[in-house]
Amino acid sequence: MQRLFQAWAGVSPKQFLKYLTKNHALERLQAGQTVFDAAMSSGLSGPGRLHDLLISTQAMTPGEAKRKGLGVEVQYGYGATPFGEALLAWTDKGICFLGFSHVEGKKYAWTHFRQQWPDALLTEDQSVAKRRLLQIFSRPEHEPLKVWLRGSPFQLRIWEALLALPSGIHCTYGQLASLTGNAKASRAAGTAIGRNPVSWLIPCHRVINSIGTLGGYRWGLHTKQAMIGYEAAKTQH
Repeated sequence: MQRLFQAWAGVSPKQFLKYLTKNHALERLQAGQTVFDAAMSSGLSGPGRLHDLLISTQAMTPGEAKRKGLGVEVQYGYGATPFGEALLAWTDKGICFLGFSHVEGKKYAWTHFRQQWPDALLTEDQSVAKRRLLQIFSRPEHEPLKVWLRGSPFQLRIWEALLALPSGIHCTYGQLASLTGNAKASRAAGTAIGRNPVSWLIPCHRVINSIGTLGGYRWGLHTKQAMIGYEAAKTQH
C-alpha cells in the first residue's frame, strides 16, 4: 500500500496527511495570498487566465443555453480517475461535464449531468470516455483541453477566475467574489462554484473557508481532500 500510494501521490501517506491539516491549509492560504494577487493582477485575458492544465473555455451562446441542449449531440461514458470513478461528457466543441460517481453512486452523477443537459441527444461511448479521462489526468501539462460551458455571466466570471489559481494555491470564497467587483458576493460565488460542470478541470476544490476549513464540495469532502493533498504533494515534491 505504501509503494502504491507513493507512486500515486509522489509522497508517503504520512506526508500526504500533513498537507491536509487545518494549520497547513491556513499556512498555504497566507503564503499564497501574494501569488494569488499577482495572478489576478495580470488580468483574466492575460497568461494568468490559464492554470497549469492550460484549459481554454468557450461559453454557449444565449440561444444555445436557452434551448437546454436541444439538438446538441453529447457523448458520455464512465471511467477511472485518481479520485474514483467519474462520468465524462463531451461535444464537438469540448468537454461539457465531469463529475464523480463513486460518492453517491452513478445515479447521483447522472442526475447532475441530466440537469445540465436535459434535452441533449445522448450517445454512450465507454471506450472513448476511458481514453479521454486517462488523457485528462495523465497528459503533459503543456497539452491544452477545451471545455464548453453553460452558465450565467457571473458564473462564467467565477469559473474563469478559478482557472487563474495555480496548482496548490487556495483562496477563500470572498477573495474569489472580489474578482467580480463585488467582495460581498461570497454566497453567490459559492453557488457558482457548486454548479461547476467540469470538476477538477475548473479547480473549485481550491476554494476553502476563510478559517482554513474545506467548506463544501458536491462530490464529497473526501474527494476534495484527496485533490488538495494530491496537488500539494505534487507542488512540494
